[in-house]
Amino acid sequence: MSGGPADGVGAGPGTPPETAGSGPAVSRAEFDSLFASVSTWGRWSPADRGAWNRVTADHVRRAAALVRSGTTVQLGLPWNTRAGPDNSRPALHYMSDLGDVEAPEPATHKDFIAADYHGKAVSHLDALSHVAYRGRLYDGRPARESVDAGGARFGSVEALGPLVTKGVLLDLPAVLGTDWLEPGHAVRATDVAAAERALGVTIDEGCAVLLRSGRFRRRRELGPWDAGAAGAGLHVDAVPLLAERAIALLGGDGDSDVRPSPVEGVHSPVHALAVAAMGVPLLDNLDLEALSAACAEARRYEFMVVVSPLRVPGGTGSPVNPVAVL
Repeated sequence: MSGGPADGVGAGPGTPPETAGSGPAVSRAEFDSLFASVSTWGRWSPADRGAWNRVTADHVRRAAALVRSGTTVQLGLPWNTRAGPDNSRPALHYMSDLGDVEAPEPATHKDFIAADYHGKAVSHLDALSHVAYRGRLYDGRPARESVDAGGARFGSVEALGPLVTKGVLLDLPAVLGTDWLEPGHAVRATDVAAAERALGVTIDEGCAVLLRSGRFRRRRELGPWDAGAAGAGLHVDAVPLLAERAIALLGGDGDSDVRPSPVEGVHSPVHALAVAAMGVPLLDNLDLEALSAACAEARRYEFMVVVSPLRVPGGTGSPVNPVAVL
């Protein structure tokens, strides 16, 4: 369960490191049973806000009461325009006006940005239209009837709106006394419960759970690798605990799934369970290093979190820069 600067040094940049093991294998039949057990289909209206319907004005007020020092920490990665083993589709950024297009006084400077953001390099939110399992989106909506070349007619990111709620950081390297979790390290239900006890936090209704594996510290010290092939994350046996606690949002410095997948024939099982079964949007590729340091200094691992995705009609998600306030 350890990882540190000495681990994986022999692999060159871009080489998928040896994985630490993705936890016990899960059959497709076992996974389908788990999917049915955590499903919340038919529970909410509007259905395409999914678990964000859990967050009421009382949840927002309780989250605001967690603010003590007023320290704010942004959780999004810098806009990544550099190709690499974990960024096969770099984001775009170029200047479209250098002050020489319009009449002078005042001169203006303009730029253009764009991203194929569902990947491993851009901090983003997955809306409920992003993931289908066995041809169905959340709430049982047929994917082929709900999403086409024009975008999503159900579960779009625009339907979600902003979220303000309690955030909980499950800082697994801090709990284990290591710098990071090795790629392939599976975080089990027992690990989640142990982290709650060690960090003095409680995952409860309507909260946002953020899992830190130390991915970006490892990347900084050892170089990039194919995070789609090997990454620390949740094993599917942790999902029933999160379902029981009635969370509203799940995220991390990876994409929440341990990779390679422990489930036969399902490459992103936590995505399928969270988004398609539970209606829980996901935050992928967060930079949680500054938040880890801020929580350690404050000696508390809960805070107010603010997530405000772009209003993209028909969008399956959005680049996003969430903010934690301690």
